[in-house]
Amino acid sequence: MSLRPLLSLLAAAVLAGCASSPTSPVQAPDGTRADVAILETTDVHANVLSWDYFKAKDDPTVGYERVATLIRRARAEFANSFLFDSGDTIQGTVLADYQALVAPVGCDQELAIYKAMDAMGYDGGTAGNHEFNYGLPFLSQVTGTPMEIDGKRTDRCAGPHFPLVLANVFDASTGKPIFKPWTMVKKTIEAYTPDGSRLQVPIKVAIIGFTPPPILKWDQRHLAGKVTVSGVVEAAQRYLPQIQAQHPDLVVAILHGGLNTAPYTSDMENGGWYLAGVPGIDVLLLGHSHTEFPGPRYAGMKDVDATRGFVRGKPAVMGGFFGKDLGVIKLALEREHGRWTIDRDDTHSEVRPICPQKNPCVPADPAIAPLVAQAHAATVAYVNTPIGRSTVRLSSYFADEGDMSALAVVNAAQRDYVQRELPTLHPELAGVPVLAAAAAFRTGFGGPDDYTDVPPGPLTLRSAADLYFYPNTLAAVKTDGAGVKAWLEKSAARFNRIDPAKTGEQALINTHVPGFNFDQIQGDLSYAIDVGRPVGQRIVSLTYQGKPVTPSQPFVVATNNYRASGGGNFPGLDGSNTVLASQDGVREIVAAWLKRTGTLDRADLPAASWHFAPLKTRGPVTFTAAAGKQGLAAADGLENIRQLRDQGDGSAVYAIDLGKDLAGASRPARGHHTRK
Repeated sequence: MSLRPLLSLLAAAVLAGCASSPTSPVQAPDGTRADVAILETTDVHANVLSWDYFKAKDDPTVGYERVATLIRRARAEFANSFLFDSGDTIQGTVLADYQALVAPVGCDQELAIYKAMDAMGYDGGTAGNHEFNYGLPFLSQVTGTPMEIDGKRTDRCAGPHFPLVLANVFDASTGKPIFKPWTMVKKTIEAYTPDGSRLQVPIKVAIIGFTPPPILKWDQRHLAGKVTVSGVVEAAQRYLPQIQAQHPDLVVAILHGGLNTAPYTSDMENGGWYLAGVPGIDVLLLGHSHTEFPGPRYAGMKDVDATRGFVRGKPAVMGGFFGKDLGVIKLALEREHGRWTIDRDDTHSEVRPICPQKNPCVPADPAIAPLVAQAHAATVAYVNTPIGRSTVRLSSYFADEGDMSALAVVNAAQRDYVQRELPTLHPELAGVPVLAAAAAFRTGFGGPDDYTDVPPGPLTLRSAADLYFYPNTLAAVKTDGAGVKAWLEKSAARFNRIDPAKTGEQALINTHVPGFNFDQIQGDLSYAIDVGRPVGQRIVSLTYQGKPVTPSQPFVVATNNYRASGGGNFPGLDGSNTVLASQDGVREIVAAWLKRTGTLDRADLPAASWHFAPLKTRGPVTFTAAAGKQGLAAADGLENIRQLRDQGDGSAVYAIDLGKDLAGASRPARGHHTRK
């Protein structure tokens, strides 16, 4: 026998031994079981650190650095895990704006949030709607994804060290998806045969991503003519045959969207319920809605188990927002007929908070802060740039109840800008009255510290960022009296209808209408909101300069690009009546106005434009706000507000006496003049 055949036999024997080794992947026999954890972050919004840039202090209730601790704990608990992100990742804090707009990162630099995520080893993610806020060139750069933009191919730059997939956004000129629509993640997992033997077996998980189709409205100035968007169901049906041809063991849909059982449309914002019904999708990761699933918000929804975390029979999770939570799906897999199947009886989802109770919150992972220390320090220095002084406390604690102190600054700055710029662009509109609309972005949704609060004293860029939370640009729309009233009626849906005969407590705020959709319009305008009436019939006593507004009376309204282009689905606002689309950010316009004003007094602010129409109720009308702030309400003339009970978590339940008419003399007198 020659030496070569002998060596071949020895080599084959060695290979066979390796193949049967307990550490080498093998095909699992039927009956084999494995537990696999699907971990999800979503809507982190660049909250890398537990730091409040508006109040310049630590905030242990938010921050990816604490979610990282939960990730490490989950990995220690589960032998097998995958980690995904469902979008709205790169925008949302002053740190994000600093790296995008003030001192943009270079092609060779990675965003702070991606540095932090890379430290935790993600397996994939998708793009949310806010990924598009800074424009396609920036998105292409920071995600390391070359794109065709205006006929030019962008360079490949530094991006996250994990794949981003997006199946429903396409280049308008080529029809090709701007991101890879799907990809396959391959791992070796630990499994157990029916006799208890441990195996290392391969698993292939396909991931496919989706963003809300309304991005074409919300970021029209960045996306119009550059991309097209399809519905999430249509995109899934388009690419699932390709995915299935690669024989994945699981298909995970990563959707930046929530759940809505209204009739499906291709531009549905929260299409998760319908996506779960697409054959071939096994697991659903949700986002965008800034809430938790499973959770009580979805109790009673058709074909949804809001306790164990199933949507139409598919395991699903939505892991909160702002780095407050980690979503976890514990998948129980069983091998049947040569394929992995999900044992639904032994599968469940949960959302794990970084603060299980008010205190203590989990500690920050020490590996994260050093990665972003330089960018964080530069951002802190930037927001502390002085721009003036104020003699007025500007807060949003009671913005829903009529305190316009913080909004008045935004509206004054927006109105001033449009009044100066519009005559040059549209001389024919020079005589048309200019109004301004703004909403309080921070009204407690994120907790008892989630309010704008700029105390009297020095003003900095941090103050302007607190007054205006988002990186919107300014826009102005041409409308009429009927349009203004319709705008206000839509805003007044923020309130529940109050029954004056009811003796028990009634909640004032409709929590299904976000605070950022309660626009308050100023500029010699006055109106009352009658919450005893149904939605759409609540605006009464609408006047301009003391005279009733007529339906055909022309107006120009200063607002932001999101609202002007259709964000929030306000009647008559779809981008077609925009007469000014500035490239200047509203936050920067506010900062410039404050700087020109010098020392801000009440006389510099427009008068509060609205109040509740008197409505005498038998029982208390209540709302929740930060505890201990009744004095602030009274200082701004809201003497009909009293704190009922402290809830012990930084918030309190207040009562508002709607029967007390605060219009006129009971409100602080405010003139309005323009300083040069």
